[in-house]
Amino acid sequence: MAVVKSINHVAVVVSDMEQSLSFWRDALGIELHELRDVPAEKSQVAFLPLAGAEVELVMPTTDDSGIAKYLAKRGQGMHHLCLEVDDIAGMLTQLKAKNIRLINEEPRTAADGKKYAFIHPESTGGVLVELYQL
Repeated sequence: MAVVKSINHVAVVVSDMEQSLSFWRDALGIELHELRDVPAEKSQVAFLPLAGAEVELVMPTTDDSGIAKYLAKRGQGMHHLCLEVDDIAGMLTQLKAKNIRLINEEPRTAADGKKYAFIHPESTGGVLVELYQL
């Protein structure tokens, strides 16, 4: 049986990366680990590690990306909660068996090799949930 191991990160959609970093990095003092362009997602992501998890600031780099559409519809704020699991394929099978609506029926693989999938907010009480297997 697949299990959730930990919270991996909380993603926040932002419209202005430097303005957002002035709060998270400069005001709160959370160290910026990396600022990375993610062409596959048409976004820029700031990684701010904190006590075994991360805050990820996500900014669209094009007007036609999913993040840009989200930002236009809902504005800035929390985008998703990411949970690390020990067996993502097994977890997706378990969730499907419980009639949980999935955005990704099969795990996707990121450029860094992490496997991930999203669970639809309709099944989670309104929160977009991402699963990661490192």
